[in-house]
Amino acid sequence: MLVTFVFVLATITATVLAQGPPSLTKLLSDNKNLTKFNSLVQEYGDIYATLSFSRDITILAPSNDAFDKIPYSSLASAFSDNKTDIIRSVLDLHVLNGTHSSGSFNSTAQFLATWLNDPKNSNVTGGQTIQVVKQSGNNIVTVSGLGSRSSVSTTDLQFSGGIVHVIDTFLVPPKDFISTAPSFNLTAAGGAVTKAKLNDYLDTSRDVTIFAPSNAAFQGVGSALVNMSTEELGKVLDYHVVVGTVGYSPTLTNGTILKTLQGGNLTITFASNSLYVNSAKFLQQDILLSNGILHVIDNLLDYNATAVQPNPQNPTQPPILQGSSVADTPFSSDLPTTVTSVATSMDTSAPTDGSMATSTDASAASSTTDADSASATSSKKKSDAANVGCDGTWRALIGGAVIALFAL
Repeated sequence: MLVTFVFVLATITATVLAQGPPSLTKLLSDNKNLTKFNSLVQEYGDIYATLSFSRDITILAPSNDAFDKIPYSSLASAFSDNKTDIIRSVLDLHVLNGTHSSGSFNSTAQFLATWLNDPKNSNVTGGQTIQVVKQSGNNIVTVSGLGSRSSVSTTDLQFSGGIVHVIDTFLVPPKDFISTAPSFNLTAAGGAVTKAKLNDYLDTSRDVTIFAPSNAAFQGVGSALVNMSTEELGKVLDYHVVVGTVGYSPTLTNGTILKTLQGGNLTITFASNSLYVNSAKFLQQDILLSNGILHVIDNLLDYNATAVQPNPQNPTQPPILQGSSVADTPFSSDLPTTVTSVATSMDTSAPTDGSMATSTDASAASSTTDADSASATSSKKKSDAANVGCDGTWRALIGGAVIALFAL
């Protein structure tokens, strides 16, 4: 009975596909720059079957050269040790809901929902996102976890289920705040969160926006911070956190009000081509976290000074909290050693000087993103597609049959 079903399925599929774009198998097998990606997805028959039967998707397929970079990236141990759960998450991150042609990208950052909604790696409603932006020279760049960047080398390869874009570097699943902080020289913020015993809450809460002051900001008012009780420090830090909203920068338009974990409100201002939260200036924005988004700012925020306004004429804003500078970066020693050692050993393209931050311009400040609506449909679309596959032996048989038949 199974043989008959597969034969009928193959006959119907071959007839339909012969009249339109090639199947995913044919597209991948015919592209000599995607042989390693083709081999990888075929190792995961259920994922391949889901991809093959899905419609209206975009696949960001790593090139053969991208595979050669893996040993020098944060994904090295996952692939060398064949950690299948992580590899599955990585593959899910490379699939976007919707058909996104190269012409749909522009200079305003877009945050597009992916298939990654595994709770272990994504605590964002609707699934994890990646950032896509078109830079000068029509260079399309994607940004994923730890600031890892990838350029699209070949665009708009159409197949029966959507579009494939070839990228030159693997996308990296975002990590939680504590694990991300050292890669962006935010050891003070990470250590302060740990000392205030907020790390578990921040790392497990869903849909968070964190405004993290730079190390220099902590150091500049260090005398006021190091003598605070755990409770006082916690209240200060809570005023930097928004829970329930993922505040991607294109959604933070002039006058946006955000309610913080502390209970007070934050006000977003756009002036002189820069974004501010209260009076603190954005230094780097849109760093993806496993459960939301992170923005780096140049000052600590004070919940007792909510009405303070920025002065765009100043390149940096004066401190609001009253305190004197200290010689060493406060709280850095409170960051878990396992986090700092892992961050030191990783070779990623994450910046520590803001050079890879998304630029803020008038279009970014005044535009909106469809990431929320796209994210809202992510789980449903992936679930609908996954229903084609089955569990256990049946799923493996169908996956293997699909691979063999579509290759004909």
